[in-house]
Amino acid sequence: MKITILFFGITTDLLNLNSIEFTTKTKNTIGNLKTELQEKYPQLTSINSYAIAVNETYATNGVVLKEGDIVAIIPPVSGG
Repeated sequence: MKITILFFGITTDLLNLNSIEFTTKTKNTIGNLKTELQEKYPQLTSINSYAIAVNETYATNGVVLKEGDIVAIIPPVSGG
């Protein structure tokens, strides 16, 4: 199953990527996807936490992905 992953903030800098087409197993969850991404891109382990959005809606680890979903990796931000 193919999905698009968008990277924002520090994740863009860590991976030197804005987006990728990613192939994952069918009926994969966000929680499993996080593990897969950290195995493929160990730089992500340097971020304590990050939010995930699927098709522009924040998603929890139990959300099941579908073919063609757009997943955004959103690191924590601070402002001042």
